[in-house]
Amino acid sequence: AAAQRLLTTARALAYLDVVTSLAEVALQNNYIRPMLRDDDQLDIVNGRHPVVETMPLVDADGLATAFVANDIRMSKEELIHIITGPNMSGKSTFLRQIALIVLMAQIGSFVPADRASVGLVDRIFTRIGAQDEIHAGQSTFMVEMVETAAILSQSTGRSLLILDEVGRGTSTYDGLAIARAVVEYIHNNPKIRAKTLFATHYHELTEVAKYLPHLRNYNVAVTEEGGKVIFLHRIVPGGADRSYGIHVAQIAGIPKAVIDRANEILEELEGNADFRERREHTRQTFSGVQMSFLAPETNPLIEEIAEIDVDSISPLEALNKLYELKQKAADYK
Repeated sequence: AAAQRLLTTARALAYLDVVTSLAEVALQNNYIRPMLRDDDQLDIVNGRHPVVETMPLVDADGLATAFVANDIRMSKEELIHIITGPNMSGKSTFLRQIALIVLMAQIGSFVPADRASVGLVDRIFTRIGAQDEIHAGQSTFMVEMVETAAILSQSTGRSLLILDEVGRGTSTYDGLAIARAVVEYIHNNPKIRAKTLFATHYHELTEVAKYLPHLRNYNVAVTEEGGKVIFLHRIVPGGADRSYGIHVAQIAGIPKAVIDRANEILEELEGNADFRERREHTRQTFSGVQMSFLAPETNPLIEEIAEIDVDSISPLEALNKLYELKQKAADYK
């Protein structure tokens, strides 16, 4: 009996510790009370990262700078955000802060924003970072694919998906193809269609907005002054067309000789007719080749196939369903 009373007291004190700690942090950092709602809406005005905003921040020149807050609005009509932009521009920080704000709201905490209206989610899935699993014999890319597979198989229409640079661990075309297929699957699969933030350096991926009606492109704003690149850390509508990777390498301290040579090689590649032709071919492929089966809104047969539960259907039911689908497919010829 005494032990049980001790455990009960410990649980009560732990609860009070959490609640008072959340209250203290909210007061210190000007958090606001979020509004929770039972739909797909997510509306955050001037959201901030609860950890990064408390740290001393400096720009590329080493000068002190303030954290830049950002907005986000998601709904049934705008479920997927493709986010492009340079390295070091703040894409990953933005993805993490959205996930943290949603999580904090659902545990009963105030959140770092000016206003927040958060639709309840059943899960938050993240595919961020890159590391191998040497003990399991898995490469970085394999780990990335295993985690992506888990997200695609377990997420629902009430989930929040955070995907950062999916496909980057393999060749350009393979990675681009995988990234595009993942986006299309999330958008078109009626069992998912979840709120998704997808950060990528594959600028060609922005072309899918032309045929996926619930997808929008955003990028992290950049400006150039006197040949110098300045990251604004603001999320704005539209897609980016450059990554400024060489500029980031220069900031990181790569020797000047390497930077100069990299710029020369980049100019050679961009001036090469074959390179330009292949890049344009990739863009045209991603924007122009859109088979009808990729858009279930225009083909109810795909909707029906996607809804089949292959794990529970019997062999006889599967055979009958296959015959039924074959008959329906004949009508589309």
